[in-house]
Amino acid sequence: MKLMVVGSGGREHALAWKLAQSPRIQTVYVAPGNGGTARDPRLSNVELPELAEGFTPAALAALADFAEAEKVAFTLVGPEAPLAAGIVNVFRARGLRVFGPTSEAAQLESSKDFAKAFMKRHGIPTAEYETFTDADAAHRYIDAKGAPIVVKADGLAAGKGVVVATSVDEAHEAVDMMLGDNKLGQAGARVVIEEFLAGEEASFIVMVDGKHVLPLATSQDHKRLLDGDTGPNTGGMGAYSPAPVVTPQLHARVMREIILPTVRGMEADGIRFTGFLYAGLMIDANGNPRTLEFNCRMGDPETQPIMARLKGDFAKVVELAIDGRLDTVELSWDRRTALGVVLAARGYPENPAKGDLIAGIPDETDASVTFHGGTTLRDGKLTSTGGRVLCVVGLSDSVRGAQATVYDTINQISFEGMQYRRDIGYRALNRKH
Repeated sequence: MKLMVVGSGGREHALAWKLAQSPRIQTVYVAPGNGGTARDPRLSNVELPELAEGFTPAALAALADFAEAEKVAFTLVGPEAPLAAGIVNVFRARGLRVFGPTSEAAQLESSKDFAKAFMKRHGIPTAEYETFTDADAAHRYIDAKGAPIVVKADGLAAGKGVVVATSVDEAHEAVDMMLGDNKLGQAGARVVIEEFLAGEEASFIVMVDGKHVLPLATSQDHKRLLDGDTGPNTGGMGAYSPAPVVTPQLHARVMREIILPTVRGMEADGIRFTGFLYAGLMIDANGNPRTLEFNCRMGDPETQPIMARLKGDFAKVVELAIDGRLDTVELSWDRRTALGVVLAARGYPENPAKGDLIAGIPDETDASVTFHGGTTLRDGKLTSTGGRVLCVVGLSDSVRGAQATVYDTINQISFEGMQYRRDIGYRALNRKH
């Protein structure tokens, strides 16, 4: 079998790496892929000229043409942009097997207003909110509600569309940036302003075949750039799995109160959901979960530790999901903790540098694997393309052991201005019962 993964980040490298371990796989194409996928003999990058402009209709058609020509058994879509653009609709219209949500279903992620209205309609616990296109009305709402308060761009803004404002002034600035200065373009032409939820975050990711739901291992992401959850928000600086905050009791409650009502609610609204569904949760001091947001794909960097722990034939699981038979699947997990630390480019997240030579990445072992995100192979040399360059994953019987493995590996890797957090997993270590 030949498979294809669409995307170029660390998440896509991890998905392709796991799929390639299936004994039935001849090759996994990655479109467009990165330097790490280029170096793996089991993977093959697909460099279509149409992809240079992003996931345009022409690019989606070119990907479908490639899948047809190469007789790709199925395609797995990594990032949100091609899903929102309708890649699943295009592939299905051609009779091509693909796992992901349609553009209609992907509105759960591509429109914050759509998601909030959906949750309100179906009684799914989330923060109180209002939506605005008029800046003056938004400013009045902020003055009435006070801070802390959260301002979100309605559309996809590559992780830059959420401002957790600790002061009223900061909230007003966020509204001016999105609605007034149009800094986020169409994504910020409408804003959702919602109450601030306190607590501990967790990532709850499941696979959905339209009807049946298969939960993946729990995980927790670290969004802020610097140790102790300080500094600017990023796409994610590290993650670990499992997440102790999600107890078996909480897991059952999230399935009952959030995940299953979402899948059934989408079906009731005439939009059948297939693909990965990711609920970003806030768990308050009393253990009550509320939904911060939905994503319609695996998280990055959560995918990397989750895939490192997944045992068995992942390609078979995706096949059964496409066939609507997830109720026949049982997943098995490595009992060890997997912990991933992101190595980001200097200047990330505001002005990430590109073109730095990367050295010292050690070979994969049973306890350590390095996934590539912002890398490319030029004349046989590995260089950075900015953003989150690598994600180093370590596995051990304890969180502390996994940390030690990861940071030992990181000490061997170098590139100019490499920045990373030294405390990934600290919440799990502080959770002493």
